[in-house]
Amino acid sequence: MRSFIVAALVAGVVSASYAAPFDERAKKFTAQYEAQIAPLEKVANLAWWVANNSGKDDDFKKLEAAENALDEKLSNKAVFKELKAISEMTPDKGHKLLAREIEVMHLRYLEKQVDPSLLRKITSKRGAVEKTFNRSRAKVRGTEYSASEVAKILKDSTDSKLRKAIWEASKSVGQSVVGDLLELVDLRNRWAKELGFANYYEFQLHIGEQKSEEVLKIFDELDTLTQGPFFAAKNDIDEALAKKFKIRAGELMPWHYEDPFFQEAPSVSSVRFDDVYEKQDILKLARDFYAGIGLPIDDVIARSDLYEKKGKSPHAFCTDIDRQGDVRVLANIVPTDKWMSTMLHELGHSVYSSKFMPKEVPYVLRDASHTLTTEGLAMMFQKFALSADWLGKLGVKVKNADAFNAVGLKANQYDLLVFSRWGQVMFRFEKALYENPKQNLNRLWWSLVEKYQGLKAPKGRNAPDYASKIHIVTAPAYYHNYVLGQLFASQVHHAIAKEVFDEEDCAKVQYVGRKDAGRFIKTKVIEPAKTLDWRELTEFATGEPLSAKAFAADFQNKKAQ
Repeated sequence: MRSFIVAALVAGVVSASYAAPFDERAKKFTAQYEAQIAPLEKVANLAWWVANNSGKDDDFKKLEAAENALDEKLSNKAVFKELKAISEMTPDKGHKLLAREIEVMHLRYLEKQVDPSLLRKITSKRGAVEKTFNRSRAKVRGTEYSASEVAKILKDSTDSKLRKAIWEASKSVGQSVVGDLLELVDLRNRWAKELGFANYYEFQLHIGEQKSEEVLKIFDELDTLTQGPFFAAKNDIDEALAKKFKIRAGELMPWHYEDPFFQEAPSVSSVRFDDVYEKQDILKLARDFYAGIGLPIDDVIARSDLYEKKGKSPHAFCTDIDRQGDVRVLANIVPTDKWMSTMLHELGHSVYSSKFMPKEVPYVLRDASHTLTTEGLAMMFQKFALSADWLGKLGVKVKNADAFNAVGLKANQYDLLVFSRWGQVMFRFEKALYENPKQNLNRLWWSLVEKYQGLKAPKGRNAPDYASKIHIVTAPAYYHNYVLGQLFASQVHHAIAKEVFDEEDCAKVQYVGRKDAGRFIKTKVIEPAKTLDWRELTEFATGEPLSAKAFAADFQNKKAQ
C-alpha cells in the first residue's frame, strides 16, 4: 500500500499544468543523473559485495576502480555548477518532490567537489585498511582466532589471563592500521577544508543533513537521562562479574566485559540464551517473522552470503545493489542469540530498502530517509531475539519462559544502556579526532571510556585502541547515527504500541503475525523513503521530534505515553 504522503508528493509533480524553468531544468538534471550515476553505483555496489565476500586483492582493486569512476563522475564541476544554479531557484509549490531530489543530489555532488586525485588517495587508503581488517585475526601463542572464536572465549572463559591475552590480541589490528588512519584523517580534513568546512566531521554532518549543535544537544540530553540508570546497571553487572571471576569488583578490567569495546552488556544471568538458539534454524526464524508481519524477505535470503569462509569479511552488512529491489545481506551465522539479533537487524535493513519502497518514488529518493532511521528500524527488530514470547509465537517452546522473558527484558535494557554510553565515547572521540588529530589520542580515548563507560584503563597501556574499531577507520562520522537510531527505534516502538496494539506497556508488545504492525512500519517509515528528511520522518511516524525521552522512559518502567 502506498504511503499517502508519497502519493501526495508524486501527484504534486504529475499535476503541474505548466513547465516552469525550475521544472524543466530539474527534470532534465534528474533524468541525466539516473542515466549516468545509477549504473556506476550498481557496479560499485556489486564490486563491494564481491570484494567483501572473497577478500582477494584483485577484487579490492576492482572495487577501488569502481568507486573512483563514480567519484570522478560526481566531481564534474560543470555539472555541479548547473545543479547549484537549479538548487538556488525557487520551485513552484507543485514541485516539492522535485525540489527534494535537487536538494539530495546537491549534497551528493558537493561532497565530491575536490581534486579527484585526493578522492582517489582516500579510496585507495580506505580500501587497503578495510582489507587489513577483513584479514586480521587475533593471534595468541601462535594460534589464530576468528572473530566468532574471540567472542566465544570472552563470553565463556573464566581464565582472566587468557581473556586478557585474547582482548589484547583483538586490539592488535589498531597498531597495524593507525598510521593509515591518521593519514586518512589528514586527507579527509583537507577534503573538508577545500569545501569550506572546519573539519571532516562537521562536513559529514552537513552532508547528512545534520548540524553539530543539534546532535550534541541530543547526546547531552541522553547523557543526562542515562547516567543514573547506566551506573546502576553497571553496578549489577560488576557484582555478577566479580562473583564469576572470583575477584573484587574494583579489580575488573576491560577484558572481563565480554565485548572487546564494552559496547554490549555481558551475560550476567544463569539463563543462557544460546541454549535455546544452538538447536534452532536462525534463518528460518527470521524468515518466518518477517513473512508474518507482511514483509517477506525470501528473495533477499536467496541472494545473500550468510556463513563464514576464508577471506570473507567477519562482520555483517546489508546492501541495496541497484535501488530496484536487489537487496543482499553478508553475514557469518552461527547458532547463538547474538547472531539471531544480528540477522533480525540486517534483515531489518533489507525491508527498509527499495524492495518495499513505491516504484513511483524517483531513483534519487528511493533510499532510507537517513542512516539513523534505517539503523533505528533494524535495532527495533533485533531486540526480539531475547523474548520467549516472541519465540513462542514462532513455534519455539522455551523452558521457564517467564524467567527467560524477565532476564531477556533486563538484558535488552542493559544492552541499550551500555550501547548508549559506548556511543557517547565514539561520538565525542571522532568529533575531537577531526577537530585536533595531533592531540594525545590514546589518552583521549581512555579518558572518554573511563568517563562514559566506567571502565579502567589497563595500567601502563599506551596503544591506539581506538584504531581497532573498524568504523573509525572505514566509516567515519557515522557511529552517532546508531545512537540516534536507538532513540528513533524507541519512539517508533512507542507509537506502534499505542496506535496498533493500544498497549501502554511497551515491553509487552511483540509483532509476530501482526500484519497491522507491518503496515504501520511500511507506511509510516519505509514508503516515504527519502522524500522526507530524518526530522520530518520522525514527526510523521511518531508525532514528535527526535529526542531521548522515549528511550529513557524504558529504563524507568514508564509506560508509553
